[in-house]
Amino acid sequence: MTNLSVNFCGVNFKNPVVSVSGTFNFGLEYGMYFDLNQLGGITVKGLTLKPRLGNPPPRIAETPCGILNSIGLQNPGVEAFLKNELPMIRKYNTNIIANIAGNTIEEYCEMAKILSESGVDLIEMNISCPNVKEGGVHFGTDPKMVAKITSKVKKYCKKPLIVKLSPNVSDIKAIAKAAEENGADALSLINTILGMRIDINTKRPILRNNVGGLSGPAIKPVAVRMVYEAKQSVSIPIIGMGGIMCGDDAVEFMLAGATLVGVGTASFINPTACVDVIDGIKKYMEKHNINDVNSLTGGVIAY
Repeated sequence: MTNLSVNFCGVNFKNPVVSVSGTFNFGLEYGMYFDLNQLGGITVKGLTLKPRLGNPPPRIAETPCGILNSIGLQNPGVEAFLKNELPMIRKYNTNIIANIAGNTIEEYCEMAKILSESGVDLIEMNISCPNVKEGGVHFGTDPKMVAKITSKVKKYCKKPLIVKLSPNVSDIKAIAKAAEENGADALSLINTILGMRIDINTKRPILRNNVGGLSGPAIKPVAVRMVYEAKQSVSIPIIGMGGIMCGDDAVEFMLAGATLVGVGTASFINPTACVDVIDGIKKYMEKHNINDVNSLTGGVIAY
């Protein structure tokens, strides 16, 4: 027998695979392709305090081995999510992770408070957003700012708090440590890497926002390295993500230190990617006579 179940921050997951925020909407659309009950968890589309229309198009551009996106957090707002979306996805036997984003610490705190009283299981705080009170500096790029926002939000968050880290930093270990020391129950990484494409015929950026977040297989080696480095500096669990396309990719992240793994861009290419990854992990375990998936976490034999 192969055990795929994982305990993450006191929450039981039937397997280590979750969808990544922003690539799965609120999950229901993918229910046309597979049974959502098979998932370890669903991380819903990023939520803001009030509804957002997002950025003007074009908002997505293909790149070799990935895509650039600049959606701009289009979403109906946290109240509409609780009223219209959560009751529908709560019918499934899977964990729900709410992803929150804001422009001020106060917005994050209010959303954490509201969602803590709801039926979500965990809250993931996206700190790759610009702090408007600090001149647009991103929350996740400065350890002091990471410490400040994490400690403040933790006071209002009664569900396990996952801090989603930006890769656009010089020292991921310092960022990870700042989050842990100030109350984070877990980390998720990596978010997208900032990138750009230019149409050489018009000489204009392809994205209307000029730049966007790069995701997909192209970023996987960077993501695996950052998960490995973060795991060396913290004791809290990690959700690893960034270019996972198959079960072997997921195993690589777990060996680097991840307890859970997130499937994102792969779902755009293959709607059943999440369950295919679950099956791939199980096949890897059977091939290598591994009985417990938890034994993979941090199992890399570094030189």
